[in-house]
Formats: sequence, structure tokens, C-alpha cells
Amino acid sequence: MRMRPVRQLIGRWMGVGIAIWLVLMGTLPAFADVAAPQAPAADASKSGGRLVYVVPVKQTVESGLQSFLERAFRDAEEAKARLIVLDIDTLGGRVDSAEEIGRLIRQSPVETLAFVHGRAVSAGSYIALNANRIVMEPGSSIGAAAVVDGSGKEVESAKIVSHWASEMRAAAELRGRNPKIAEGMVDKNLVVEMPELQRTSAKGEIVSLTAEEALKVGYAEQVTSDLNDAIARAGVQDPEILRFEPTFFEKLARFLVHPATATVLLLIGIAGVLIELFIPGFGLPGLLGIAGFGLYFFGHYVAGFAGGEDVILFVIGIVLLVVEMFVPSFGVLGIIGIVSIISGVVMAAFDTQNALLSLGIAFVLAVIVVAVFIRVFKHRGIWNRFILKDSLTTEQGYVSQSSKEHWLGAEGITVTPLRPAGTAELGGERVDVVTEGEFIPVNTRIRVVKVEGVRVVVKPAAEL
Repeated sequence: MRMRPVRQLIGRWMGVGIAIWLVLMGTLPAFADVAAPQAPAADASKSGGRLVYVVPVKQTVESGLQSFLERAFRDAEEAKARLIVLDIDTLGGRVDSAEEIGRLIRQSPVETLAFVHGRAVSAGSYIALNANRIVMEPGSSIGAAAVVDGSGKEVESAKIVSHWASEMRAAAELRGRNPKIAEGMVDKNLVVEMPELQRTSAKGEIVSLTAEEALKVGYAEQVTSDLNDAIARAGVQDPEILRFEPTFFEKLARFLVHPATATVLLLIGIAGVLIELFIPGFGLPGLLGIAGFGLYFFGHYVAGFAGGEDVILFVIGIVLLVVEMFVPSFGVLGIIGIVSIISGVVMAAFDTQNALLSLGIAFVLAVIVVAVFIRVFKHRGIWNRFILKDSLTTEQGYVSQSSKEHWLGAEGITVTPLRPAGTAELGGERVDVVTEGEFIPVNTRIRVVKVEGVRVVVKPAAEL
């Protein structure tokens, strides 16, 4: 096997690894600058303390929303805003992200108002409870904060339920609301009496309140569909409203970090790079692979989850796997490479379990896709560079040994005893011959009676 192709291929794929690193490290900071916090659009010193930030909370509660709200609150504080309105319509999301958002609201020097114009369910209800004031639109609801897993099944762990119930209770107590109701929104085993509504939530029921019910039990200060009226009730007359919206890249990042999207990107990345590695020459799969990994890390970078070290770790893993394929190290480099890749992907994600699941699904699907490509394009596979395919056939004039057929019927004399193999002289040439089993002494006249390939069979001439 020639070493030149091996060195060329190693160089080629180390180049791919370096290309991934350069693309990611070159583009992520640039995109991050575009998506970076912008200067406040207004200043309270010029608006006479009338500046109101209206911030949407209208999607799944996760770390992408958390990053966006952190930017919004920081921007509002720098602009010396009078009020932050959280425009809530969400079915909830991650508990850990909700807790961080709740802490952000509690620690904000700017007064907050939760305006529920749809649903403040689960983690959304916790966000609303942390605000200084809650105003609800007619027909809206708040509550139903039971903890569920990724499949939507209710979590029965007493430890988890107790923790989340205590968080809800603390948020209600902080703003002077009935903490028992907040606990009943989480723990279905509690009996919650609500005399204001003339009803009791029995065991097995999760508390959920309509706008009118929330007003009666003190979980809402006002029921109105007029945001300006809600702001006026909060003490801001003639408000200067600034609607704080996510940037294009923040919206894109939220889409890219979604578990389903992340799985597809990892699938494209793994399959693209492997196809280009095993069946070089296409170009397009390799570019798609780099783009898949690039978008994965870009989304997590802009969302605030990934850093440059995660990208470097991932690229090191790619390079080590490529080197292992051509310079065997008894699996050491391969194992280190796999660990590096997994670590890079997982460290860049906001949830380790989701990241491992996405990576596992993507890898299995990528193996299937690559197997199909290898089967269809096996004639272009990298292995063809190391296999000698030329065949030297008789039709092309090649023979493995000279033919013995011309000795058939020839007579000669034994040079050595035939026991049953030996040497005879035929036509002036010494030829290896064999009998059919009998012994023939030296200097005996023999005749060739059969030729089978390279096997020349003789008998004593006197017997013929």
C-alpha cells in the first residue's frame, strides 16, 4: 500500500477540521456582534419618567427566552425606564429557566407588571407571580403549574414537586398573595380552600384561575384588555411605550436551539462530513456538514450557551477521529475524539439530557444515510484507493505459468526414480513428472499419458 494517498487524505480531512474551526470562530463573533444588545431607544430623562418597556413572553419558557429577557431588563435599567410590562401568553416550559427569570424580575430595580392576555400556565404563572402587579385580560387564565417531563407526563417525584411548590409559594408570599393557592397550582395532593370563590380544590385537582377568579382571590389587581389602562393603574400617565422585540438573530437562535432543529442540524453535520470522508469528491455533502455544525453552534452561541472552547473541543474531536482512521492508535485517538465531539456538543447545549438524546438520534440516522450512500456510490469509495483492482487474465495474454500441454504423448527417460514424483528428460528438457502411483526406477523409458495443468503424468513406455 502506498503512503502518499494516506498522507493526502489525512491532510485533506485535517483541513476540513481546520475549516470548520475557522468558519465557526470567524462567523460566531461577527454574528454575535449583530445580535448584541443595542443602545436604548429612549431615555427616561427626556420622557419625564414615562418610559415603559413592553417585553413579549409569548413562547416556550427556555434559556433562549431567559437570555432575551436579561437583555431587555438590562436595556430598560440603562434607559431608566419607569415600568417593564411582561406581555405574557405562554404554556410554560423549563423550570430552571423560569426560576432564573423569576430571580431576574425580583432583583430588577425597575417596577414590573405582568399583563396576561392569553395564558400564564405552568412556568408562565411563576413568571407572572414574581411581578409587582398582575393584570389579566378577560378570558385569560393563570395556574396549572404541575411539573411534567419532556413527554408531557406529570412528574410524581415528591422532591421535585415540593421544590417547585415552594418556589411558587415564595413568589406568591413576596407579592402578598395567598401562598396556598400557588402551592395548589403545583401539588394536586393539597386541599385548597378559596372562600372568595365559594369553592374548594380537592385532592387530585390542580388549581387554575380565570381572570375574574384571579381578581377575586387577589392574584390579579385588574381585569382589562386595555394595556394603556393597565399602565395608567400602575401610576404611569401618558406613557411613552417602547416595544422591545427580539432581534432577527435571537429569533433564529431560538429556532436553532429547539431540540428537533438541533437534532436535524447534527444529522446533517455528521452525515455530511462522513459522506465526504468515505466518498470524497462530491464537495456538497462536506459543505452541508460544515453548515449543519456551524448552525448548531451558532444558535447556541447567540443564545448564550456555547463558547469558543466548545467549538475548539468539537473540532479537535473531528481531527482525532480522522487521524485514527488512517494512523491506527489501537483506538486511543478514536476514543479521545469521540469524547471530545460529544463533550463539545453537550457543553454547547443548555440541557445535557436533550443534547445527548439529539446527538444519539442524529448519529443513528446519519449511519443509515451514510450506509445508503456507500452502497449507491461504492465505486467512488475511499477504500478503492488502497485496493489493487487490475486483473491479469489469459484473454489479455497473461498466464500464471507456462502451459504443459505440448508434452502430451512425448517420450523420454527418467533422470531420478519416480516415487511417484521425480524428474524426467523430455525433448532435451528436465521436467517434473509424476506417476499414477507406481514406482519407476532411474533410466527407464517413459511416455507422458496425461497433462493436468502443471501436473505431467507418465507411465513406462514398455507397458504401453
